[in-house]
Amino acid sequence: LIPAQNICASDKYHPNLQNMGDELGINTDIDNKKVSLWADIIVLAIKPQALKPVLEEIKPAINDKKLVISIAAGVTTALIEDELARGSKVIRVMPNIAVTVSEGAAAICAGKNANEEDLKYAAGIFDSVGSSIITSEKNMDAVTGLSGSGPAFIFPIIEAMADGAVHEGLDRENALKLATQTVLGAAQLMMTTKKHPGELKDMVTSPGGTTIRGLQKLEENKVRFAFMDAVITSARRSKELGK
Repeated sequence: LIPAQNICASDKYHPNLQNMGDELGINTDIDNKKVSLWADIIVLAIKPQALKPVLEEIKPAINDKKLVISIAAGVTTALIEDELARGSKVIRVMPNIAVTVSEGAAAICAGKNANEEDLKYAAGIFDSVGSSIITSEKNMDAVTGLSGSGPAFIFPIIEAMADGAVHEGLDRENALKLATQTVLGAAQLMMTTKKHPGELKDMVTSPGGTTIRGLQKLEENKVRFAFMDAVITSARRSKELGK
């Protein structure tokens, strides 16, 4: 999508830069302002708590021709626009950790000065490492709770399923392998068939069989409620971070 020689990463922590430069073949620098002057597109891949000092640092380098893409959770485009020069084009993105294996899920929204071309460009970047949707900013906190935090909710499920199999005598390595493939396969089945998850669940569930007994136990322990509550709680925390 973008040649390595056209990418420059900036980080105050020198070992990070050394590793990125060596592994990816990209340019590196410790000066955020210098990198922002050089770049047409600036990606703010930093924690929300660390965002304001970086915005102050790069502000002199930003104009209405440059595109700023932020992946800082909970931070609105308006907040970033207010910190930068008037007319700054800002795109907000909520990706997740699965971008590291090109299976990420990302939601993208535009600030008041960004246009359709800017949105398409941002979507192209994140579609190259998974899939993306374009949405309105009012939905971004919900997205953060769902796909941003979501992988962390799935990992304990995989571990717990494997633990159940280990309890029943299966070795740990094979239990984890099967649990992981089960989750991957279920997701792929939904993506391929586009069937509702309830319909696919019913396809696996025979009257009086093993699966319905397991589902009964999940309902007994309010597992679906727990997942809903986890997403809602994470989304509300995202709103708090944006204040």
